[in-house]
Amino acid sequence: MGKRSKVIKKDEVVIRFSGDSGDGMQLTGTLFSNTSALFGHDISTFPDYPAEIRAPQGTVGGVSGFQVHIGHKLINTPGDFTDILVAMNPAAIRANARWLRKGSTIIYDSDNFTEKQIQRA
Repeated sequence: MGKRSKVIKKDEVVIRFSGDSGDGMQLTGTLFSNTSALFGHDISTFPDYPAEIRAPQGTVGGVSGFQVHIGHKLINTPGDFTDILVAMNPAAIRANARWLRKGSTIIYDSDNFTEKQIQRA
């Protein structure tokens, strides 16, 4: 179980869902975006998937992602940097590390990551 943090209210946030192709990142991102819009938030999305038909699982080349920029105000772009990364595997963290804003949050299932994989990512 993760440690608890204080809740921070923001006017806008960029969230990126990332995992292997076939992990459902496009579906997850679409459903999250649609739900956010139904709650009255403005959104901009950026689906990101590899050109390869099926890259080997767990490789950076096979990482698929879906980025959504959500806000209470007018949102014009999907965002340049990520505030929250939801990573399904270590390759997803490696593929997206350069796009993380300083102080970003990474959400991952600790049962699917070894400590060594987390450190390498």
